[in-house]
Amino acid sequence: MDPSERYCYNPVLRWNPEVEDYFIKAYGPQHFSRISKALTRPSCYSCIRVNTLNTTSDAVIEKLQGIIQNSGFQNGVNGINLNKTELKDSLNDSNIKVEVGESEHGMNALKGSFENGTISKCQIPGLEYVVFVKGSGPHTIDYDYAPERPPKEVIVSRKCAEAVLRGAQVFVPGVMACSAHVEKGDLVAVSVAVEQPGVDGGWATGITRGTVLQGLQTGKIYFVSESRLITMLIISIISLLLAGADPSYYNVVDPHYLERSGLYIGQGTTMMSRAGIFRVLQGIAVDMNSRIFNLPSFHDVLEGEIFLQNLPSIVTAHALDPQKGERILDMCAAPGGKTTAIAILMRDEGEVVAVDRSHNKYADIMERIDSVQLDETKKDSRLWALDRSGSLYRLIFWLFYFLFAAIPNRICELGLAILPTLVQNIQKLAAEMGLKCINTYKLDALKAVCRRNESNGMSALCSDKINSCTNIQNSDSLRLHEEVSSTTVEGLDADTTCKETVSNGKGNDRTYISKADIRKNMRRMRNGPGRNQCLGGRAEPSKGFSPNSFDRVLLDAPCSALGLRPRLFSGEETVNSLRSHGKYQRRMFDQAVQLVRPGGVIVYSTCTINPGENEALVRYALDTYKYLSLAPQNPRIGGPGLVGCCEFPDGYVEEWLRPGEEELVQRFDPSSPLDTIGFFIAKFSVGSKEV
Repeated sequence: MDPSERYCYNPVLRWNPEVEDYFIKAYGPQHFSRISKALTRPSCYSCIRVNTLNTTSDAVIEKLQGIIQNSGFQNGVNGINLNKTELKDSLNDSNIKVEVGESEHGMNALKGSFENGTISKCQIPGLEYVVFVKGSGPHTIDYDYAPERPPKEVIVSRKCAEAVLRGAQVFVPGVMACSAHVEKGDLVAVSVAVEQPGVDGGWATGITRGTVLQGLQTGKIYFVSESRLITMLIISIISLLLAGADPSYYNVVDPHYLERSGLYIGQGTTMMSRAGIFRVLQGIAVDMNSRIFNLPSFHDVLEGEIFLQNLPSIVTAHALDPQKGERILDMCAAPGGKTTAIAILMRDEGEVVAVDRSHNKYADIMERIDSVQLDETKKDSRLWALDRSGSLYRLIFWLFYFLFAAIPNRICELGLAILPTLVQNIQKLAAEMGLKCINTYKLDALKAVCRRNESNGMSALCSDKINSCTNIQNSDSLRLHEEVSSTTVEGLDADTTCKETVSNGKGNDRTYISKADIRKNMRRMRNGPGRNQCLGGRAEPSKGFSPNSFDRVLLDAPCSALGLRPRLFSGEETVNSLRSHGKYQRRMFDQAVQLVRPGGVIVYSTCTINPGENEALVRYALDTYKYLSLAPQNPRIGGPGLVGCCEFPDGYVEEWLRPGEEELVQRFDPSSPLDTIGFFIAKFSVGSKEV
């Protein structure tokens, strides 16, 4: 194989065959092919929303220019083609009628924004507080390949690779495999492990964390720094005793050699040896110095002044058109980008109620551990980074630790430490931006409407009560920490404390403190207060809100997320799972309709290209609630929606928009010259509910 064909970035996005046929019917084969290709690449620019309550766009641009110059970021933009003809051509093959005119204004304004340099202010009317930072790519990288001497290599997980394509570094949890003799300071090629079809009909990477890589399809693996690996040591001994072979190498076939072709995302310098990468839990494993796509990172930059956000998400907050003094509900608010955007548009006057459910999902925990670095994880959590290169006794020790000590406690602790922070992160973000009108609640959107038959005590917990948690978070956090401290001191002698505090139920005020609570408080004091008691405080639980109690409702619904980019795999979604997303979203929309008052507004949005979660939801809303009507949106820079329907092989017919309705929604196509994520926005006006 030609090295230039192997050591490049040319991924092919894999889909479930039935899902692919469905999207081809919706968009046409050529258009869907362009969408699939666009999804594998990041946008050519970063979009920054400025907190106009604290600063101005001009001040932010000046600060960012200094930061970028100091960081040495070189911008070599590979052309941003924004012309109307190209967009028309990209839609000609679709069997759905689409018009281009409405998005022409947005394209011209965006093009004008990019003509002002690397960092520029958005020229779209109403979005002058948005700043664009141009990136560059795709770049051609010289991996220094030579026959029989392939480059040293690191394979990262798909989630890690998608983050690297957006400008992140390679952190330890994201590394899956590594060449045998990688040391600190080595120059390595970085490739990605993408799911492949399995023998059981499913998808799997086939790579176990800690795998030793060989850069040749067949060749020699050298045993130098990996002599501690038990399996390789055994192979070496057998080679000596039975075959008289040289133990310094062993001929093998690399089973993942072909899978990595066209999936190289850049080159970097290792910050630790191979042994170190698989021994520790956190830290930067590879410092990326040559990237396929060069986008500056804005992590922890100008906190409280800027927020990195996709352009369609910013447009969504504008479509809601929040006004000062109104009461607004953000039904699925985490991580808080749209919530804070709404509060800023209201000039922090009124009330923004942000809700999101927070519960333990083991799969989400594992995915987050795999893809990002967990700064809050304590040092005893090194169990997640089982050292595969250790000796036999070490392996047995960790196995017993996993089975009998680690798993029950750590799964519980990680569930409490990671996922419940969804709502708390909104509080923290609001505090950073100085916003006081945001009140957060832990609540499932499917239970957003409080039941009428609940007692008065329960109803008092509905949204009529304003929780000003963002104003008192610091004092609450301090008070809670003091309470924990006193409880822990009193509980050092567990047996004595339990005996003294058991209540006989005869009217005394003493309460029972279990040994489990004492141990938990002792761990809390030893490890720190944890994220539940850090900045942001506790989120107030809610039993729901009264019907007709909000002026405007934003439902940025959980979805298949098939519009997010870069995306390197999409085979996990099936036709049935896409339908399940749609059913779930309709149930949430039913709640939103009950909560908004007559004369109010509902904005529905998703980050997917699936018409079943977009146009089909609009069809359901208009047919089910006759007092709802589509309303114009401002600004309008996205394209029109899809008109028509789709019939599935099982006879199910999915109806989309009808002629005349397509211009009242905004559909952002990732393959269009706007170069955004795939996104959809629909705005509904609520008439009299007496009809």
